Amino acid sequence: MIGRNIALLRWHNFFLDFRLYGPIAIIYFAQITGSYALGLAVFSLGSIASTLFEVPTGILSDRIGRKKTIILGSLASFFALSFYAAANSFILLAVGAVLEGAASSFFSGNNDALLYDTLNQQKKKKTFSDALGKLSAMFQAGLGISALIGGFIAGYSLKWVMIASIIPQFICVLISFWFIEPKIHTEKISENIFTHLKESGKAFKKNLMLRKLSLTYILDYGIEETNHQFKPVFIQLLWPTWALGVARSLDHLFAFLGFHFAGKIIKKFKALKTLFFQQIISRVISLTFIGFPSIISPVMLSINSFFFGAGVTANKTLFHDEFTDKQRATMSSLNALFGNLFFAVFAFVMGMIADNIGPIKALLIGEFLLIIVVLMYWNLYKKNKKD
Repeated sequence: MIGRNIALLRWHNFFLDFRLYGPIAIIYFAQITGSYALGLAVFSLGSIASTLFEVPTGILSDRIGRKKTIILGSLASFFALSFYAAANSFILLAVGAVLEGAASSFFSGNNDALLYDTLNQQKKKKTFSDALGKLSAMFQAGLGISALIGGFIAGYSLKWVMIASIIPQFICVLISFWFIEPKIHTEKISENIFTHLKESGKAFKKNLMLRKLSLTYILDYGIEETNHQFKPVFIQLLWPTWALGVARSLDHLFAFLGFHFAGKIIKKFKALKTLFFQQIISRVISLTFIGFPSIISPVMLSINSFFFGAGVTANKTLFHDEFTDKQRATMSSLNALFGNLFFAVFAFVMGMIADNIGPIKALLIGEFLLIIVVLMYWNLYKKNKKD
């Protein structure tokens, strides 16, 4: 029966990211708040909330189990979208952002740990990369299909896009009750929360590779996520509003393929090599087609999503090879905590820069900063080529 978790994760991932508002989120937020800075501040608040909840929810997952944690996350996501849809001011958007941040923190360490524990119980731990890639592809399928539909609805009403986005989150709530708790977590962890957190910190301290991976991930996530959320503003300068959904759908189509084939790519080239070359290819494409914008730029930028899918899967594979079983969700949440904190600050700063010098120059600044991340991955790759 434990194998049922894989199928349930597949559909939970699909409906969780069936977010019709994806292509127009920054435009909707900026329209309500009156500026790009405040619009991106909504994302920042969500990230700060996720930061505050990350470690507690990771510990919660390790203590009460994966199933109960995914139920709580699904409920938080449902109410977050409800507040977004009802919003007529920054305050309501802020409440929705806090709830969305909470939902993200419930899922961030828990769901990968649920997959790993399920495969471990089935004695299929070596298939983690392939299973993770294919399940992550379902996020992209949901995002891609919903973006296409949401883009066309946005041509009539941004508000109706937000209202319709509530329905898939309710479906996630229903699905979450059908998961089966892996046996590895049927026994409660006896140590208290602070001891558990201390042990997680010691695991990072003892593992140099894990510390380097974590620092690089934090910088990469904060800058890359900001660029991704702000990209529709850039595309709107080149394409009409209704086509924003088409552009975002292409992003998710290529990402779907990247995640789906990530296991095979990692098996052939190894995780660290896959991750390093993904960074190089992505920077070349982004700098070229943002630096020299044209009508084909949105299409070319979407190709990056293929390499993104493979890179994310490789990154998570490397992390889970280093995490300890007892603190697996907590350690993942610690990484997400600092990544979200950096994103929260960076996103707001980028919003202010865009208000002053324009979205294209702001995006280019972000892309040039990501060259630092490439150099950091090069350092890891050079010293660990055997991996």
